[in-house]
Amino acid sequence: MSDFEQQSLRILTTLADPGEVAALSPEDLACLAREIRQVIISTVSMTGGHLAPSLGVVELTLALLRAFNPARDKIVWDVGHQAYAYKILTGRLESFHTLRTFGGISGFPKRSESPYDHFGVGHSSTSISAALGMAMARDMDKKDHHVISVIGDGSMTAGLAYEGLNQAGGWGGKLIVVLNDNEMSIAKNVGALSLFLSRKLAHRWVLRLKKDMEGWIKSLPYGQDLMGYVRRGEESFKSFFTPGMLFEAFRFNYLGPIDGHDVERMSQVFEEVKNIDGPVLVHVLTKKGKGYVPAESNPTYFHGVGCFEPETGLSEPGSAVAPATYTEVFGNTLFQKARTNPRIIAITAAMPEGTGLSAFAEKLPGQFVDVGICEQHAVTFAAGLATQGYRPVVAIYSTFLQRSYDQIVHDVCLQNLPVTFCLDRGGLVGEDGPTHHGAFDLSFLRHIPNLVLMAPKDEAELARMLVTALAHDGPAAIRYPRGMGVGAKPDLRPAPIPLGQGELVRQGTDIAVIAIGSRVHPCLAAAKAFCAATGASVAVLNARFVKPLPEAEIMELAGACKKLLVVEENALSGGFGSAVLELLADKGALAGLTVKRLGLPDAFVPQGPQKTLRETLGLDTAGIEKALSELMG
Repeated sequence: MSDFEQQSLRILTTLADPGEVAALSPEDLACLAREIRQVIISTVSMTGGHLAPSLGVVELTLALLRAFNPARDKIVWDVGHQAYAYKILTGRLESFHTLRTFGGISGFPKRSESPYDHFGVGHSSTSISAALGMAMARDMDKKDHHVISVIGDGSMTAGLAYEGLNQAGGWGGKLIVVLNDNEMSIAKNVGALSLFLSRKLAHRWVLRLKKDMEGWIKSLPYGQDLMGYVRRGEESFKSFFTPGMLFEAFRFNYLGPIDGHDVERMSQVFEEVKNIDGPVLVHVLTKKGKGYVPAESNPTYFHGVGCFEPETGLSEPGSAVAPATYTEVFGNTLFQKARTNPRIIAITAAMPEGTGLSAFAEKLPGQFVDVGICEQHAVTFAAGLATQGYRPVVAIYSTFLQRSYDQIVHDVCLQNLPVTFCLDRGGLVGEDGPTHHGAFDLSFLRHIPNLVLMAPKDEAELARMLVTALAHDGPAAIRYPRGMGVGAKPDLRPAPIPLGQGELVRQGTDIAVIAIGSRVHPCLAAAKAFCAATGASVAVLNARFVKPLPEAEIMELAGACKKLLVVEENALSGGFGSAVLELLADKGALAGLTVKRLGLPDAFVPQGPQKTLRETLGLDTAGIEKALSELMG
């Protein structure tokens, strides 16, 4: 048993309700903060998860629960990376050990999981817009509870956050936005005067005095003109010492920055904020990974981490020689191409490490751009580069590319620009669950004119597809899964693949399996096992292309086998299997043909290990073999 598990939870286990946090002494609050960190570190070391962000907001969470009632007031967490302490304190301590596991609690706030989770999240920068909707609904229903958006961890880099600020400021109603500044969004701006402002400008008597003074000045001759000078002077004074001018421009009352690890101070500010009419932004400064030295020292690594040893922070030992991940193969291949072609520009949306571009950025900084959490901007920015003869490569997780759909259609494909989209985490991602599964990309991309859409069977084919896309005079997209493949090493000089050319990896006459992407090798294994057990003859086609389809190969197999199994790790609705069926229907080839499709169901797939999810959905080798048996009759 680790030191973390041996430590007793003196206070945490005695709390029956989050409201009991308000009655704790400063000493007990400090002890409670340590206990919460202990539980988070111990659990995440076993389940993986977003460690550093949640460790940084423990005191902020305690202050929020001291000042607000989460059963009545609506606390909306942005992204959800920061919500572990909140989960623990709102009735999920006993189930917290199941975090991100199959059948366990989600790694993100989820409305169906708890009445304290007021809005489901997982993608960045949604909290202000959602909280504004709740606040307007509150006023229309003539209720008087508080609505609080907690935003941070880089989420303020996205345009959606400012769209929410803009409407909230124009509306003018009561809304509280807490900006958790952990150096991932707005840089520190700390000093004695800014702390003085945050202390004094929140008091009710200051607000009353300010209002009375404004009334008196307006009553004087030329009072309106004088008020203009006063307001400009106040704004200049505050903006010189704090970043408040930005938020004041959105008509928010700005308070801060204040110490995000001082529970007492934050609690006092939140109590005062309740009495401010109109939207208010409280700027708190926190340290990502607070209370755990390894996470404080390397917050980027511990932002989202796998299993590790809690005492040291070191990852659990794995295979001595592990195959490269798809992400690593992508990053290495792109670097090799870009170092000899200065017109290749790598673009990511705040995910250089997650998309395999960290080394690229270090070695070729002039050919790398991180736009922040701005997927829409990333795509249109790439389109602008492409009009000037550059070859932009946009690397974004599949689930996040959904946010830039209009830009893909309107700004890239409509103009037939040579932008390459590299969709990491295509298919089932595992423990991050339904907000992060790349379940829909084949469906929402394949119908867009001019776009070439590919999915590799292994790492070597990914390298070939990247070369193919860079040689294509138009838009192209490649989707590939999270994690390691089968260990297929790319060629030193990968050759491009002719557009729409599939690969027959196994010949057969009874059943033809048409597979795409990560399911090709499991289909090949299933076909071998099925043939060995039954004596049947099963062909396997690696389609490679969702668009343009390998039409000749598919039609030839349909004519020879009369039984087809189409396999993909994408939503069945509108996906690769639908494309195959459309082709067969258009060619008049469905008569006398039996077609079975395997893919993701018309439902949001829960979290769990990739292996478990594929077993459950029948997308592993055993599930594919079972489908072959059913198809054979």
